[in-house]
Amino acid sequence: MNLPAAPFISIVIPNHNGERTIGRCLAAALASSYPSFEVVVVDDCSSDGSVAIIEKHPCRLIRLSQHGGASKARNTGARNSSAGLCFFIDNDCLLQPDTLAKAAAAYRREGGGTVIGGTYTLLPHDEQFFSIFQSVYIHYSETKNPQDPDYIATHAMLIAKEVFEKSGGFDEHFMPILEDVEFCHRLKKEGVRLRMVPEIQVQHIFNFSLLSSMRNGFRKSRYWFAYSLKNRDLLADSGTASLEFKFNVVSLFVVLLLVAVASLLQSWFFVLPALMLAGGNVYFNRGILQAFYRARGTFFAIAAMLYYTLVYPVAVGIGALSAIFSHQLKLRS
Repeated sequence: MNLPAAPFISIVIPNHNGERTIGRCLAAALASSYPSFEVVVVDDCSSDGSVAIIEKHPCRLIRLSQHGGASKARNTGARNSSAGLCFFIDNDCLLQPDTLAKAAAAYRREGGGTVIGGTYTLLPHDEQFFSIFQSVYIHYSETKNPQDPDYIATHAMLIAKEVFEKSGGFDEHFMPILEDVEFCHRLKKEGVRLRMVPEIQVQHIFNFSLLSSMRNGFRKSRYWFAYSLKNRDLLADSGTASLEFKFNVVSLFVVLLLVAVASLLQSWFFVLPALMLAGGNVYFNRGILQAFYRARGTFFAIAAMLYYTLVYPVAVGIGALSAIFSHQLKLRS
C-alpha cells in the first residue's frame, strides 16, 4: 500500500469531568510538530468546568446528551472524525511533540491493517513517588513484547478508521475499564496485527498518593480478574497483568502464609522457604527493578521495589478476591 508521508490523523479524546487535566491535554496535542491532524473531543456529560476549557481550544467538540462511558465517547469521536486514521488518547495524557510523527512512521512501516500502539513516558508529568512508580511500571510492562503485544492501550493507539469501523468499535456495554483489552482481543481473533512501538509516548498526569495508587490497583485488579475468569486466560502474559506481576502478587501471599505458619508453630522450618520465595520473586522481577533504577537511581529503585513487592500486591490481591467472590455469587444466582 502506498501511504502518504504525513497522513491526516484525527486525535480522539474522550472527556468526563476532566477539568483538572483536559486543558493541558489539548495544549500538548495542539502543539504537535506533526503537519496534518485534527483534534476531536467528545464530552461525556461533564458536570464540571470541562466544556468551558475545551471551548477555548481550536478543536472539534462533540457533546453527548447522555452519559455513556469512555467506549461510547471514543466510538462517537471516531465516527465523527475527518481523517482515515484515528489516534486515541486519554484526557489526562500529554502528547509529545513527535508522538504523531513516530506513530505515522510506524504505520507506514507496518502497513495499513496494523494497529500501532505507544506507551507512557518513563517519568510522568507530576513528580510524586507513586506517580513515578505507576508510569515506570506501565511503561515497562507494555513494552516488553513489542512484536506481539496482548493489547494496545487507548492512551496511545493509532488505527485506521476503516479497520476500526469494520471491527464495530469499542464495546459500549463492557466494563467501565479494560475496553481496550477486550477490543484488541477481538481484533486479534479477526486476524488484525498489533504492534507496540516504545518510541511512541505520551506523558501521563497521575497525581497519585498512596491511597489513590492502592485504590487504582484494587479497581484494575478487580475488573481484570473478572474479565480473565470469563476469558479463561488467568495465566496470560498480558501487559500490566504480566506473569511477573502475577507471580509477585501470589508470592507475597504465600510468604505471608509461611511466616504465619512459622509463627503459629514457633518453628523456623517455614522461614527458609519464605525467604527463598521472596528472593526468587525479586530475581524473577529483576526487569522492573532495572526499570526503576533507570528512572530515578538506586534509592528510588529500592523504595519502588519494596512498594511493588510488599504493599501494592495487597490491593491487587484484595481486588482479585473481590472478583472471585462476585463471580461465585453470579454462579449461585
